[in-house]
Amino acid sequence: MLTARRRVVATAVILTGSLLLTACGDSDSGSSDGKTLRLWHYEGPTSAMGIAWKEAIKEFEATHPGVKVEFEEKSFDQIQKTAPMVLNSSDAPDLMEYNKGNATAGLLSKQGLLTDLTEEAAKRGWDKKLSPSVRTTSLYDTNGVMGSGKWYGVPNYAEYTLVYYNKDLFKKYGIAEPKTFDELTAAMDTFVENKVTPLANGGAGYPAQQYLYQLALSKADRSWVDAYQLYKGKTDFHDAAWTHGAETFADWVKKGYFSKSSSGQNEEAAGVSFTSGKAPILFSGSWWYGRFKTDDKFDWGTFRWPDSKLTLGSGGNLWVVPKASKNKDLAYDFIDITMSKKIQNLLGNSGGVPVAADASAITDPQSKTLIDDFNTLSKNDGLAFYPDWPVPGFYDVLVSGTQKLITGSEKPDGYLSDLQEAYDKGAPKQ
Repeated sequence: MLTARRRVVATAVILTGSLLLTACGDSDSGSSDGKTLRLWHYEGPTSAMGIAWKEAIKEFEATHPGVKVEFEEKSFDQIQKTAPMVLNSSDAPDLMEYNKGNATAGLLSKQGLLTDLTEEAAKRGWDKKLSPSVRTTSLYDTNGVMGSGKWYGVPNYAEYTLVYYNKDLFKKYGIAEPKTFDELTAAMDTFVENKVTPLANGGAGYPAQQYLYQLALSKADRSWVDAYQLYKGKTDFHDAAWTHGAETFADWVKKGYFSKSSSGQNEEAAGVSFTSGKAPILFSGSWWYGRFKTDDKFDWGTFRWPDSKLTLGSGGNLWVVPKASKNKDLAYDFIDITMSKKIQNLLGNSGGVPVAADASAITDPQSKTLIDDFNTLSKNDGLAFYPDWPVPGFYDVLVSGTQKLITGSEKPDGYLSDLQEAYDKGAPKQ
């Protein structure tokens, strides 16, 4: 669900007027002669994924003599808004990139518009290449709920949240890279003492709610996440984890770790606050990495949120094979190539987070740290998805409530009660 707004900062998607999606009843654009693979994805050509998939197309055509890939770059919104209509027509591609989660891939699987990939996942070893937490968004049950059931998609990259920090500012104020949560708060105290607001934040977008969710995750475990995200148990927003998250967040506002003006800022403003060298710390996603590598004019680094086994993250978007695909075997072959060490390594060295790379093949130091941290999280089942995923409309509830915590117009207890009411209204009845 979060991918649409994250992609604003992750990659630049090229829009062209000729790439409008339609659902014409009759079309000869699809071919079942085994000589054409129609592929849609929405990765910009200079993004890590765009670079990797371009190489995958070359590899595919080299290993499939006489077969051509008919690639069309779509925008995220084009596919998101019209996928159900297009996939229910003869215009459906053979393979396409699609967003993960209950409201997207889960919904299409429930509607019978996607091909069951369970047999191929086992035969080609995709199930062995993906860790349990990455694999979660591949599986959907008969109600379209992720985490169990049949394979309807294969994640082609990954994403997670981490702490970005300005090494130059840390050095200026004599602060070492924090290794523990206490060291992190001590560092922020030092910045406040020097009249520097430590945390880049965006209350009008996703950053603020992700700070709070991470604080809660530091006191949570996998069963807590499964109850919240997958409905495997009751979610109590007044439990120890959620209470810690809300109360600590409100306390951080009082201590000056966040600026009160950040209640009206979005994620872009938070990112600019970091890239401009104004804020020394930003907790956000790996989707910022490539942009920071290009835009930041200072020495910077990353580290995982200290003293927490869990953090926000998941497998990235999915390769899905429409039910109406006319060349499914070719689609499976292409997925297989994108999951190969060669392509996954290229993805990693281009600034992305691969799901099946050879760690020793990643040569860029910053990319290596990024990927090593993800691999550690993935191996330890540490990806906890995103706070707005469980129920429709929850993102807006989280934004509104967290803004009130920043301005002080809502207390933690009232905030948590509001979340409970919205969650219980939207979650499936148990």
